[in-house]
Amino acid sequence: EEPKKEEAAKPAAAAGGISAKQVKEIRDKTGAGMMDCKKALGECNGDLEEAIVWLRKKGMASADKKASRIAAEGAIGAYIHAGSRLGVIVEVNCETDFVARGDRFKELVADLAMQVAACPDIEYVSPDDVDPAMVEAERAVQMKMEDMLSKPENIREKIVQGRLDKMVNEKALIKQDFIKDTTKTVEEIIKEATAEIGEKISVRRFVKYNLGEGMEKREEDFAAEVEAQTKALAEKAAAKKEEPKKEEAAKPAAAAGGISAKQVK
Repeated sequence: EEPKKEEAAKPAAAAGGISAKQVKEIRDKTGAGMMDCKKALGECNGDLEEAIVWLRKKGMASADKKASRIAAEGAIGAYIHAGSRLGVIVEVNCETDFVARGDRFKELVADLAMQVAACPDIEYVSPDDVDPAMVEAERAVQMKMEDMLSKPENIREKIVQGRLDKMVNEKALIKQDFIKDTTKTVEEIIKEATAEIGEKISVRRFVKYNLGEGMEKREEDFAAEVEAQTKALAEKAAAKKEEPKKEEAAKPAAAAGGISAKQVK
């Protein structure tokens, strides 16, 4: 019985030995509530890294439970990059106006707008938003590629599916590494915020503006332009030289034309 009592006493001893400094440290790193931080440290015998993992798992579980809720409130955030050549507008939803006005939610919206600006290849929010017709068209192309033809049919399908999944994920916002902490994805950051705030949070849509995108721009070859200008100047100079010669040639004709029959006689 004594070993059992000792084992049972360990978590309690660990929890009792948790300092306010440890709680603050883990809270600063995770953004979780004070009691949750203390509980995580107790469950993990005071191990900081294990406690962070425990909180992330707990946070994600909580977020998944909230995924079916309706989030119709929220905010629209914007980000203009230095130089004003790139701009982003993003809509992030939550469940209540109270949360939408909070600093934590506003910070998340600002971070997500900056994230969109930092990812030039993204085209949609989630892999679920991809056009199925585009995926099937790409699948057909991949299946007929030269490196696939020598492989068995079932192997080809698995390889191609892997390539398609990679391609789709690379263009999805929530699958990107978070710019402020590349050990996490945007999806994980949203789930952690959902667990911390206590409401469902989701990105509905975004739009990017690149200065001059879609406009037809005049493409100029500087060397060709200089050559054309030089040629035009040379032609103009040559034309000016020809004019005096024409005038000289015209004088004798004019003089001959002005002699009368009387003068000749």
